Amino acid sequence: MAKKVKALVITGYGTNCETEMAHACKLGGAEQVDIVHMAELLHGEYSLDDYHFLNLPGGFLDGDDLGAGQAGAHRMKYSVIKGTNEKFFEQIVRFIKHGKLILGVCNGFQLLVKMGLLPGLDKNYDQRIVSLTYNDSGKFEDRWVELCVNENSPCVFTKNLSGLYYPIRHGEGKFVSKDDQTLTRIQDENLVALQYANPETNGPTQEYPHNPNGSPAAIAGICDPTGRIFGLMPHPEAFLHRTNHPRWTREELPEEGQGVALFRNGIEFIRENLL
Repeated sequence: MAKKVKALVITGYGTNCETEMAHACKLGGAEQVDIVHMAELLHGEYSLDDYHFLNLPGGFLDGDDLGAGQAGAHRMKYSVIKGTNEKFFEQIVRFIKHGKLILGVCNGFQLLVKMGLLPGLDKNYDQRIVSLTYNDSGKFEDRWVELCVNENSPCVFTKNLSGLYYPIRHGEGKFVSKDDQTLTRIQDENLVALQYANPETNGPTQEYPHNPNGSPAAIAGICDPTGRIFGLMPHPEAFLHRTNHPRWTREELPEEGQGVALFRNGIEFIRENLL
């Protein structure tokens, strides 16, 4: 019997995009997709060890009361799994060492940077050196954006993709780093996988509203040096079918939405390298 690609989608405490993300994994080719509450993981009812692909969906974890993803990051980093001496974060680090994939979208991206998993410079996954903060506009942004893909990035998920068009919906999406040297290194190592683009030039832009939050270098998503951990503010799981597109009644569009390709890339990587 052929081995199955197993994807885990974490939910709970304010997550609200888990169903779409699970559906994206299925459309991308995963044979088993489980939506699991964070509490079930902390109680030891499920283990990351049993999966290949960890998905952290969007939402409003803990109401964003301490800053987007902040409380959730502490929960994941410092909670001990019931009946063991192991922290949940130790499972995450082992998951990474075994060559598996992690995708964080919007609130999930905020989790990744606030836990320190991204950018993962020098394979350091527990030091927070970047973050996501309030949009320059001072308001929640809900719109579709053009994206350009860095073809030199090691990112597994964006391989062979270009000219993406995804929705964003966030209040804290501006990428910030602890210093200019950190930002420069992230750029120099091609860890910036996705950038907000001007639809007229198809190049990175700082111009609002094409860049909806004011992120420097138009950063919309970054990966770690292995390319296996990827976080982005735009929502690929919200564009899985042509009817998700805001102009689907006015334009001729492929049946499959552009978001599926990102998940398919990840799942094909798993099939080729982990099964």
